[in-house]
Amino acid sequence: MIFKQFFDEQSSTYTYIIGSEKNKESLIIDSVADNVDEYLDFLNHNKLKLLFALDTHIHADHISGMSLLYEKTGCKLFMGEHTTAEGLTRKLQNNEELRVGDMIVKVIFTPGHTSDSYCFLIDDMLFTGDTLLIGETGRTDFQNGNSESAYNSLFNIILKFPDNTKIYPGHDYNGKKSSTVGYEKKTNPRLQVKSKEEYANLMNKLNLPKPKKIDIAIPRNIKLGKK
Repeated sequence: MIFKQFFDEQSSTYTYIIGSEKNKESLIIDSVADNVDEYLDFLNHNKLKLLFALDTHIHADHISGMSLLYEKTGCKLFMGEHTTAEGLTRKLQNNEELRVGDMIVKVIFTPGHTSDSYCFLIDDMLFTGDTLLIGETGRTDFQNGNSESAYNSLFNIILKFPDNTKIYPGHDYNGKKSSTVGYEKKTNPRLQVKSKEEYANLMNKLNLPKPKKIDIAIPRNIKLGKK
């Protein structure tokens, strides 16, 4: 497997390229428009063909690179079936599987942060978008977010994976690159609750400022980053 984690300084976004050594096919998860040239350089250097661009949800803090990647590579554009995004190759269903070379990508519906949040599982690597972060969980106060749905996605889906499952989040604000299900179970403060109601109460009291680019990013990301 070829694996590369990219970091966008402005939005603290992680983007991932995962490729097959066997036949040089690859996919990208949560691309940022400003960094598309960097992704293309990596793909070209490793002689990778980009088959798919995936976004875990409609992002509110950066402009997606999906439309630019399509223009540059002709890759297919996928998001989960609950998204309102326009111009996708098609929408993916919960538990659907995609094949990239010798790799299988499993699609997992995990609403709560937003109503269209999905995770992607490749081997023992779980790409959690904003649903589960390192030491935190995704906020639930915009884009049809729902704390009770988030609790279900976390406790009844993500945390049911084996403890050694690697967690690769959509963001990190403290320089951490990855975690595991087991580590987050033990140490993540937002997961130390005893009920759905306690979790919802915790999340509903966060009172976080809205993302700086939300009014620009969401309309553009509905169009996959196009102006």
